[in-house]
Amino acid sequence: MQKITGSAQIEKFLVKLRKRAGSVEPLILKRTASILSDVRKNGDKALKKYTKKFDGHEAIRISPAKIKSLAKKADRVTVDALKLSAKRIRNFHERQRENSWDMSEDGITLGQIIRPLQRVGVYVPGGKAVYPSSVLMNVIPAQVAGVEEIAITVPAPGGELNPYVMAALEIVGVSEVYSVGGAQAVGALAYGTRTIRKVSKIVGPGNIYVATAKRMVFGEVDIDMIAGPSEVLVIADESADPEFVAADLLSQAEHDELASSVLVTDSAALADAAIAEVRTQTARLRRKDIVRKSLRKYGAAIVVKDMAKAVELANRIAPEHLEVMTRSPRKLLSGLMNAGAIFLGKWTPEPLGDYSAGPNHTLPTGATASWASPLGVYDFIKRMSLLEFTPQGLLMLADPVMEIAGREGLEAHARSVGVRKEKLS
Repeated sequence: MQKITGSAQIEKFLVKLRKRAGSVEPLILKRTASILSDVRKNGDKALKKYTKKFDGHEAIRISPAKIKSLAKKADRVTVDALKLSAKRIRNFHERQRENSWDMSEDGITLGQIIRPLQRVGVYVPGGKAVYPSSVLMNVIPAQVAGVEEIAITVPAPGGELNPYVMAALEIVGVSEVYSVGGAQAVGALAYGTRTIRKVSKIVGPGNIYVATAKRMVFGEVDIDMIAGPSEVLVIADESADPEFVAADLLSQAEHDELASSVLVTDSAALADAAIAEVRTQTARLRRKDIVRKSLRKYGAAIVVKDMAKAVELANRIAPEHLEVMTRSPRKLLSGLMNAGAIFLGKWTPEPLGDYSAGPNHTLPTGATASWASPLGVYDFIKRMSLLEFTPQGLLMLADPVMEIAGREGLEAHARSVGVRKEKLS
């Protein structure tokens, strides 16, 4: 993990951060496109072929009985923790509900109708990593929104399913579950097969093939976002505890070699102390090799002249997770414009948000937090405009509408209003 002090060094590091996810290799693009095309054309036949090839089995549908049976193998302490998290996640997302509305004046009624998406697909990782928390974070907002049908796909390498993922599925009460993964699962959800019916939207994280497939099917269906490598940025002053700072930086660095862990501080002494703590704590970690690779390329302690500069830098980076460990963290809040989630104060480490706090842990990465939002109930609804005119309302707007339509050369548009005006005259 490097210490950066000069503006030229800072700019060079920011360029490296922006490039770290990189473009998708042509071979991956080609393979993903081929798999999607095959699934679109051959449906279940292709789905079983790829599931046999990559996961060593051909089973697709997981029965509710099997989900229940596997869930019973999960440790009760972990299941209780998942239940508590589910309750808090649901309580938080209930406050994101939107309501239909209308307004009436002078014979004109206008409004907006809120409707849930009818059918959604959720991809749950199940290969190298297993994330029961992803089940909760992706399914619960959809349920709060009122989505009636939720289809889950989860890979089962060697035909083995994780009991904790099954326990999470039991907690949220979803029974339409398929043991398929990769680009083929995305293709099945997007195009539909005999076994897996087409959805309107696909959400959930996955490997590079899943992310690439989601990008390719966008337009056929909606998607949540293209998830990039995990990232945390910590703004801290001299009052921060270097042990806390280091622990939080490492909590992201252990994800993978592309994860980014950055400290921005106006205290050179804190930067030095945090770097020393990172070295000490890294040695104790089981995933120390991954951590060291991540920090070597994408870890930094950036020293700036003051907190105003720290805020400016944070807004430019637009991190997935932004922690503020200063004497008065709320004083900086009004200036922080770009982040997936903001964690205020030394007692609010980022992992609280990953699991049990309540807000969604599916967050924008790769600087997309400058325009994107966390996954929420609003991602599972659609809005329809409502218009209802009386004769009085039509007459009030007939002339301006016909005038504009005429200027745009759309004669039939003007006529559509004009024939009604003539009738009323």
